[in-house]
Amino acid sequence: MKKVLITDDCHPLLAEGLERLGYQCDFLPDITPETTFDLIPDYEGLIINSKINVNRAFLDRATRLRFVGRLGSGMEIVDRPYAAEKGVAVLSSPEGNRNAVAEQALGMLLALQNNLLRADREVRANIWRREANRGYELRGKTIGLIGFGHTGSQFARKLAGMEMTVLSFDKYKSPGYAAEMPWVTETDFDTIQQQADIISLHLPLTNETRHLVNTAFIKVCKPGVILINTSRGACIHTADVVNALENGDLGGACLDVFENEKPPTFSDAEQALYHRLHQLENVVLTPHIAGWTYESKYLLASVLLEKITESERVRG
Repeated sequence: MKKVLITDDCHPLLAEGLERLGYQCDFLPDITPETTFDLIPDYEGLIINSKINVNRAFLDRATRLRFVGRLGSGMEIVDRPYAAEKGVAVLSSPEGNRNAVAEQALGMLLALQNNLLRADREVRANIWRREANRGYELRGKTIGLIGFGHTGSQFARKLAGMEMTVLSFDKYKSPGYAAEMPWVTETDFDTIQQQADIISLHLPLTNETRHLVNTAFIKVCKPGVILINTSRGACIHTADVVNALENGDLGGACLDVFENEKPPTFSDAEQALYHRLHQLENVVLTPHIAGWTYESKYLLASVLLEKITESERVRG
């Protein structure tokens, strides 16, 4: 019988559907990358989230592999060109959690602009400071979306009623990509830097986007610009962003993703850097949960199952 290795937690719908396709599913959500590498020669299918790096060495060892299914997006962990050479289908399901990411981006921004986290802490401690927690409204502000794929376009939909100027830039889309959203103005990268009060990243991690937001980027932006990153941690240069938050070049940041998301592995330098970040009041920080809702858990599995089913049908 054909076998699929599921290496991370997912909705039972996915395993049930794969079994209907004739696969034996081994559900091992706590499996390590090393053990996955050891076991992969026995499997025709592989379901991953983010911990497994499907590189050339992995694909060379996976001699029976027919498909890799990624729960979500973030395809930098799969060598897609080499997988194609090997005849391995690579499938992802960004449609499954794009709404969750968009809702979180808006929620983080509202929390930051209205000092909700600090105000909550203070009220719990019987501290009553109204003036010190006076916030800023989003109405009338300009927000720039860099990347207009699944999450960028979905975030734009959430902004439809916010009475903001919404700018978008996507290097890889043809003009007219936002035509169905008349409240969105397609523009260029420089215009977003020069005009946006808030910049939100919706990008994959590539050589081109790694450390896109650094000191040079920030210096060109409006003083006090707000940064939102729900894409990939390495799209920003953390040290440069922390410096900018401390000196006022950045007015605030909403960060759901980080360059190192495993605190036990922090180097001494990372410990010091993240300590500085964590001490700042002008940030909202969450542990890579923007796409992590009960609804998205079901949708990620459902979308991925549909794509695997179609891929298997085509291949026969």
